[in-house]
Amino acid sequence: MRRGVLYALFVALIALVAYAADWGRLREQFLQIDIAREQFPEIITIAAKNTLLFTLIAFVGGLVLGIVLALMKLSTITPYRWLAIGYIELFRGLPALLTIFAMAYVIPIALEVRMPFGQVGAGLVGLILVAGAYMAETIRAGILGVPKGQTEAARSLGMSSGRTMISITLPQAFRIIIPPLTNEFVLLIKDTSLLFIAGSTIQTKELTTFTRDAQSVNANGTPLLMAAMLYLFITIPLTRLVAVLERRMAKAR
Repeated sequence: MRRGVLYALFVALIALVAYAADWGRLREQFLQIDIAREQFPEIITIAAKNTLLFTLIAFVGGLVLGIVLALMKLSTITPYRWLAIGYIELFRGLPALLTIFAMAYVIPIALEVRMPFGQVGAGLVGLILVAGAYMAETIRAGILGVPKGQTEAARSLGMSSGRTMISITLPQAFRIIIPPLTNEFVLLIKDTSLLFIAGSTIQTKELTTFTRDAQSVNANGTPLLMAAMLYLFITIPLTRLVAVLERRMAKAR
């Protein structure tokens, strides 16, 4: 009976929303076919392509930085360990938008330096710095999750600590952390929308900036709905992949 009541409440809520919604106005504001047609092919060839490209750059850069930081945090050398801890706590504590803004405007002005690839490149550096801090903790957890017997067996065979880490520990650690790293990739896809604050040219716009500009020009929300659909088209398969990987790892354990 309790389940039946819950289902009835759900159906009633859906019916109430459907009855109360102004479908004509929603169609006028978000489903204009002519405006949607105007966005092609640039929304795919420029905006979606840049979103994936920026995500890949930020992910690879963050992964490399995360490995270095994780090894530094696990190091027995105290200055390295404290430096890694300070970095990770700093960039995990700051909003990503603030970091991107600092790299795009504050640092170049304060130090009189020019970032590679202009403002977008500076924004990507900020995104890499943030991603590296989060990935470092994920990688560190993966390293600690490898049984100590693996390391002891490698050392007993005469492997150095560095060779053991590269050949034995890290490969097993990455097998453990594939699901959370995939989640981080999904988060980076959405975080590329923060690059708008760094500015962009016509050829460097990502999905959010591209559709926001189109919405401003047309005074209509259709481009935003298209961007939302493209984001879901990209992220949903990845989130399902994470679920599959987690189930397989659970069975393996």
